[in-house]
Amino acid sequence: MSSTLGSSADGLAPAPDATVPQRILVIDVGGTKIKILASGQSEPRKISSGPKMTPARMVEAVKELAEDWEYDVISIGCPGIVGDHGPRSEPGNLGPGWVGFDFAAAFGKPVRIMNDAAMQALGGYEGGRMLYLGLGTGIGSTLIAENVIVPLELGQLPYGDGRTLFEVLGRAGLERMGKAAWREALVGIVHSLMSAFIADYVVLGGGNAKELKDVPAGVHLGNNLNAFRGGFRLWHLEDVPTLAADGTVPGPPKPAHAEWRVL
Repeated sequence: MSSTLGSSADGLAPAPDATVPQRILVIDVGGTKIKILASGQSEPRKISSGPKMTPARMVEAVKELAEDWEYDVISIGCPGIVGDHGPRSEPGNLGPGWVGFDFAAAFGKPVRIMNDAAMQALGGYEGGRMLYLGLGTGIGSTLIAENVIVPLELGQLPYGDGRTLFEVLGRAGLERMGKAAWREALVGIVHSLMSAFIADYVVLGGGNAKELKDVPAGVHLGNNLNAFRGGFRLWHLEDVPTLAADGTVPGPPKPAHAEWRVL
């Protein structure tokens, strides 16, 4: 995905563009909470999620939560692997049924869906080569290099004694290790990943990022509103499929050939 990203004076919503929908509802789906914000609104709204939260329940809950908001299109940040038609894997901390669910038909609005960590990363991107790590129930990860977005699954990487980065940096790892040991592990992992990806900077987001006391050089703590900024920016990207309420995917045609660049 590549695009020039605009920004408004308040830094949250993109700059006006006649070709982009101006009334966007952003839904940030998490393992413990679902948060929403619409264009023109200043205060996000949220509800609890968890193992009983199916996509159908999410749609009904969001419709009720945003009942007095006006919006024409929707951005959804969803945990797990996301493809052109929506989730390609079931989120581990939510109810079943996400793969194959028709979000556009359920909402009756055009929908764009992105991995939740990628949406957070998109909202925090300020140019160059950025690595994003989302520290929450699990660990989300995305690389953005010169406006090219690359969702990652760094939580699958091994971290000694049979554990993975997911098991170390996720909420269960924090509770098992304690804050001091968890912070020490996090700093070491961040330095290694920053070097491995030749990142100009690392952005740490998610609810557990606040547990880091001393932020190392080259590391920034993400803003809580980054997911919403990313959701607004998502409609400024030219090569993201748009799910229509009639079940079609009227995304732009794929290019006939690739244009290679050295970053």
